[in-house]
Amino acid sequence: MKLSTKGRYAVMAMVDLAKASGGHGGGPIVLADIAERQEISLSYLEQLFSKLRKAGVVSSTRGPGGGYRLARPAGELRIADIMAAVDEPVRATRCREGTGTGCLSDGNRCVTHDLWDELGHQIHLYLSSVTLEDVCERRVRGRGKAWAATGSAIAASG
Repeated sequence: MKLSTKGRYAVMAMVDLAKASGGHGGGPIVLADIAERQEISLSYLEQLFSKLRKAGVVSSTRGPGGGYRLARPAGELRIADIMAAVDEPVRATRCREGTGTGCLSDGNRCVTHDLWDELGHQIHLYLSSVTLEDVCERRVRGRGKAWAATGSAIAASG
C-alpha cells in the first residue's frame, strides 16, 4: 500500500492552516505562507485546496486580506474526511475498485484479498477516529495502541 503526496500534503497543509488560524476562528490564511512553512509547491497546494473547498472542508475569501479558513472547527474535521476530499483512497488491495473483479488474470481475487481489504478498512476506521485537532494538539502518539485495544475488547465481547 502506498500513500501518495496528495493525502500527506493535504493533511500537513490542513494542520498548518488549523494552527495558523487558531483552530477555527482566525482570519484567512494565504496558501503561499503554508507552502513556504511546509515546503510544498504553491501550485500543488492550490490544486489540493480547490478539492478541499469543493468538499466543504475549507472556505475561501478572495481579494486583499483573503485566503483560506477551516469550514468547521478542527475538532470536527476527521483526517479521513481530508483524505477523501483530495481523492486519496486508503486501499491495500491491488484489485481495481468498482470493477467487481479480482487482481488475478482470470478475474478472481488472490488468496490474501480479504486480509488486505480488511487492513484498508481498519486504516479508514483509524483515520476516521482522529481529528485535525488531535494532530494539532499532538494527541495521536500512542493512540493506535489504545484504539487497537478498544477494537480487541469489542471483538472479544461480540
